[in-house]
Amino acid sequence: MNDKYYIAAYCRISVDDELNKENTSIENQKAIIKEYVDEHFPNSVLDIYEDRDKSGYTFAQRPGYQEMRKKLFGGHYDMIILKDLSRFSRRNGAGLVELEAIRDEGIRFIAIGDNIDYPTRDDWLKIQVYFLLNEMPVTDTSKKVRNVIRRMQKDGKWIPSVPYGYVFTNTKKMIFEVEQSEAAVVRKVFELYNDGWGYKRIANYLTDMHIPTPRMNEKMRIEARGDECRLRPKAAWSIATIQGIIENDFYIGTLRQGKYARRKINGKDIKRSEDDHIVFENNHEAIVDYDVFVTAQNFMKERSRTSYNGERKYPCSYSGYIVCGDCGAPMVPFNRADVKPSYRCGTYHKRGLKGCTSHHIRTETLDSVIKEYLLKVRDTSSEMIERIQKMVAEETETVETSKQVLDRLEQEIEDARAEKKALLRQCAREIARKPEQEAEIQEMYDELIAECNDQIAGLQNQIKITCDRSSMAANAEHSAKIAINYFDKLIAKDSLKKSDLAFIIDKLTVYEDYIKVKLKDDITEILKYCSSDLDTSRSEGNRHGKDKIFSAELEIDENGAKSINTVSDGDPLEIYTATDGEVIFKKYSPVGEMSVFAGQYADVLSRISNLPTLISDRDHVIAAAGVSKREFLERRITNVLENYMENRKSYKASVDDVSEVFPIEGVERSAAVIYPIIAAGDVSGAVVMLKDESGKLPGDTETKLTQSAAAFLGKQMEE
Repeated sequence: MNDKYYIAAYCRISVDDELNKENTSIENQKAIIKEYVDEHFPNSVLDIYEDRDKSGYTFAQRPGYQEMRKKLFGGHYDMIILKDLSRFSRRNGAGLVELEAIRDEGIRFIAIGDNIDYPTRDDWLKIQVYFLLNEMPVTDTSKKVRNVIRRMQKDGKWIPSVPYGYVFTNTKKMIFEVEQSEAAVVRKVFELYNDGWGYKRIANYLTDMHIPTPRMNEKMRIEARGDECRLRPKAAWSIATIQGIIENDFYIGTLRQGKYARRKINGKDIKRSEDDHIVFENNHEAIVDYDVFVTAQNFMKERSRTSYNGERKYPCSYSGYIVCGDCGAPMVPFNRADVKPSYRCGTYHKRGLKGCTSHHIRTETLDSVIKEYLLKVRDTSSEMIERIQKMVAEETETVETSKQVLDRLEQEIEDARAEKKALLRQCAREIARKPEQEAEIQEMYDELIAECNDQIAGLQNQIKITCDRSSMAANAEHSAKIAINYFDKLIAKDSLKKSDLAFIIDKLTVYEDYIKVKLKDDITEILKYCSSDLDTSRSEGNRHGKDKIFSAELEIDENGAKSINTVSDGDPLEIYTATDGEVIFKKYSPVGEMSVFAGQYADVLSRISNLPTLISDRDHVIAAAGVSKREFLERRITNVLENYMENRKSYKASVDDVSEVFPIEGVERSAAVIYPIIAAGDVSGAVVMLKDESGKLPGDTETKLTQSAAAFLGKQMEE
């Protein structure tokens, strides 16, 4: 009783709901512990550690506990005392592991309220029961909160934060509006980007103009309310902020929810597939026009494809799009202050007439050809617009009828659900009366309940089709008008920029006597879709096959005569139809279909080789292991990696390398080994091992592992 002990006391409160009472819960814990120590260990030294507003589900996020833990395991204390076990941990597994570690250090553990004194008394079974009971409220609350948030997301009512350019006017009701000064900056960012500026140049421009960063504005708003702000914002704009603005479709009025999910409480956010997002278009006031946003997205993809390095002194808008029709070499720009901008064959530029002829063509001629074609498309689209407008008017006349149909269907669904509940209750009563016939009764009622489920599903599909039919014509008209309005803007321009071409042009082939213009697959198909009959079967929200998307080619000969051919050499695309009738085109990725399996395989490879491992399709990273998934997943691959795949070449880093190979856009991690994935004779992706932080070169083991993985994945796709 008179021995002197060095004691650590720990107090924690998870929700600071007693601010007006100075967190008396913490004070009560301290008082209970002090009284206990004075009575049982009067000559001891007591140090108290506390955590306010900290969850008991994890130890890592509790600074007070971490400070105490260092001293506990450093031999400073003989024992630890708490008011009860719930203050220590509300996670069964983690709590038991941490307590075992404390015990193994020879530290005595006392929980006053639960009458635990371990290991002085063998209370291990009792401790396990308490931990289990303490975890139950946390998991139950977490499940309820998740369900509430999910329901609010589906209703479009869950908006915990808004991006730069918007500000909350009522945080409780999640009401926000456009902040005009910030919105002007957002529009300027899009304008500069579409004019050819890069992320870094835009960031430096905003910094030099002394425009406050998003965090600076947030701090000013908090301080204006009279609240304390702990933010320490930097005055310089970052590249990531600029990229985030340009990629965010919130700025065109789209609310996109459910982008991330957690598998467990306090776990890491996991990026979800776009197909699983909850999307509400035209949800709020837009800051930028739709065509401006789409132009930026297309320009972003094009820059990734062509290794864009910023605007040159003399614009070279057609570089990367224009090739020689005879030798296939890229056309190179011929720009000087004293001559008109033009292009000539790259082979001729290197070897003269021994290689090819010049195929010389002026930029103004190319501009004229493109604008003339767009003018023709626009003028022939007026009939299409008029027909769609007529369909919209007819749909408007049937709105009241549609509303009555929806009301009736909703009532039928409620009746079916009520019948299902009655069947469940009746089944339970029947089994209670005749338990010996439980199997027969259950089988009979299962059939009846299944019929109710089928009825409910059928009615819900009818509602979906009715709603889709009401909006399809309006959305088709909207899409067509956007395309035609964009054509109008291009036609009115004196000259075309690279950002304009990124939206519409796939390739220009220059022959000696004519030019062949190949439009983007998406543009051709959108026009074809908008001019076709609307069909309610296209709004089922499911994939309607994987087809070659045809693209138009315009030929202009030396006499100005025009002819349009249709070819089927476009990339395979997947056709999706959204619930609002919008047609979405995505490149079909056979590797992407097995992304879950690829992720597991990458994890195994990374563990065996101790090197970060990536698996990509022909455009993006679909699986990553040994690195931050958020940093790599969905990232575009570089031109270098594309070339290895296109040429079906493997790569192994060596001391003889002139430069390092960087396979992923925007990530400075070099490749150790690369092997293309080949399935049914076609290149479908690649397996990539990255160098570790030490830069160690790969050996035969890593090479064989990568080669085997690429071969195995290729075979899996062939089956």
